[in-house]
Amino acid sequence: MRPPLQVRWLFDTGEKLQGANGCEISVWELRHENDDGVLSDWARHFRSHYCADNKIDILRDGTGHSRGEYLNTLKFPDPAVAPGPSIRAGDFAEILIADYVEYLLGFWVPRTRYADKMVRNESPKGSDVVGFKVVSAGRESVDDLLLVFEIKARLSSDSPSSRLQDAVDDSAKDLRRRAESLNAIKQRLVAEGGSLSLSQAKRVARFQDLVARPYKEKFGAAAVISSDAFDRNVIRLTDVAAHPARANVQLLVVHGVNLMSLVHELYRRAADEA
Repeated sequence: MRPPLQVRWLFDTGEKLQGANGCEISVWELRHENDDGVLSDWARHFRSHYCADNKIDILRDGTGHSRGEYLNTLKFPDPAVAPGPSIRAGDFAEILIADYVEYLLGFWVPRTRYADKMVRNESPKGSDVVGFKVVSAGRESVDDLLLVFEIKARLSSDSPSSRLQDAVDDSAKDLRRRAESLNAIKQRLVAEGGSLSLSQAKRVARFQDLVARPYKEKFGAAAVISSDAFDRNVIRLTDVAAHPARANVQLLVVHGVNLMSLVHELYRRAADEA
């Protein structure tokens, strides 16, 4: 599968900041442009997380809604009424880091997290992004890798952001909720049915018993923030000492300009172009 076009807008600045414990924090920048082709491709990719295009018509049947109306009123977080805007920001950040993990780090990342939301203005439960990497097709290896990322967003504020510390604190919980998160992904894949989804469910099963079927495990914490809130001095205060896997946590900050405007534009296109 070719990477979504917007991945080209995600740049590694090469800057590395040192956190409170000497931990390394990578700085990336989202340099988006007003390019209709790329934005439409991104909106299509974005929409697919909430509802497959081939399912919209059957799901909106009986509602009296057009495709766009169905997505805007029953699937997408509200653009204005709280907590809709913050849920939009959080979903955007999680999908962006999922793209980073899949297309730039080379993991398989199931995209099952948003389609079965019961309440559109709530965040899904469980770990934010889970990536799987099997090093040898057809056989298990102790070098197979599970990567679990926690993501926090602040897209519309110009106040210095400590959201990376918030992501680290939540990442510390991922060891405890690993089993639930993996089961949730597998359960959604089984519910989807079809040979591909069931095959993917078996890929998840490979990682459900760390003791009997050992593999490597890594954690990540990311903050996606507006460039106005990007403050190196605040970010350098990030402390991983309380994380149970503190020696094995990847830290990442992604910043960009006018990110909340970008988010609203993506949701608009995703509905209008459905």
